[in-house]
Amino acid sequence: MLVSILLFFLFAFLGYLVGRWSHYYLNVKLKNPKWAPHHWIYGLILIIIGLNFRQDVFGLPTFSFGVGHFVSDLKDFLNLKFIGPDEEGEKKFWGID
Repeated sequence: MLVSILLFFLFAFLGYLVGRWSHYYLNVKLKNPKWAPHHWIYGLILIIIGLNFRQDVFGLPTFSFGVGHFVSDLKDFLNLKFIGPDEEGEKKFWGID
């Protein structure tokens, strides 16, 4: 039980880091494309996949990684931003965007 909880937080943190990295570095490298979906969508897809395979060995890591990835772009989800560039201006690595 404790191992499952620790793994959940580990994979959620990794998902958060990947989400922040893609927001902070990858979007800049791609010149903030207008065609790209916001990454909360990828997190939601991973959450759904993880729930569908919750009995499988990869179910919990996929679900928790998706939760972290989703949370890293929570502000765009709350504003229902699906596709388009992020706002211009200073970007913070640590935070929720």
